[in-house]
Amino acid sequence: MIAILKKEINSFFASPIGYLVIAIFLVLNGLFLWLFKGDFNVLDYGFADLSSFFLLAPWILIFLIPAVTMRSFSDEKKQGTLELLLTKPISHINIILGKYFGAFILILIALLPTLLYVYTVYQLGNPIGNLDMGSTLGSYFGLLFLIAAYTAIGVFASSLSDNQIVSFIIAVFICFLFYIGFEGIADFVSSNFIEQLGMSVHFKSMSRGVLDTRDILYFLSVTIFFLMLTKININKAKK
Repeated sequence: MIAILKKEINSFFASPIGYLVIAIFLVLNGLFLWLFKGDFNVLDYGFADLSSFFLLAPWILIFLIPAVTMRSFSDEKKQGTLELLLTKPISHINIILGKYFGAFILILIALLPTLLYVYTVYQLGNPIGNLDMGSTLGSYFGLLFLIAAYTAIGVFASSLSDNQIVSFIIAVFICFLFYIGFEGIADFVSSNFIEQLGMSVHFKSMSRGVLDTRDILYFLSVTIFFLMLTKININKAKK
């Protein structure tokens, strides 16, 4: 698994993909949070608060993570190297986890510089330090679990097709459905159960600074579920 993980990370940074992902994520967040006038602008918000970042980031990641993961298995299928990879003395789940953690670590690297936002808003507070660190920390934890789930969905979508664009579209659709789609359906049919199937309600719960085990178990379940679906698809590809 470690060998696959290293190979994935090296391939990201051997091409413009890794640098592009980090740059796009930081530039988009920076523009909306600090330059563009609007509801997301931290300077216009009037409070020392990063809630606008945590509202914006999941939407950017809905497109960014599928762009990272779309090549995970699609590229292997297209080049005909997947069959060769599956014959190696390494279990299928380790291959999947290697590719999964490779993409996950790349997104974490993109997320790290946003800690500067915390420091900046902390310093801008009146008085200095007038920032709710509990909700900020909870929001970062929520974002980590959201990234984990999005990445699992992206890797699964990549295992469905040898076309990277098709994999990207499928991943974006499933991420969108899980993040906001179930909430929209729940509002339409007035069902609390359907709302609980969506990521948004669990992410918002964690953003309040309360780490509920139900929210953590939800994200872990979604992540494991899509990784298991990926394993099923990979097993079919071997036959």
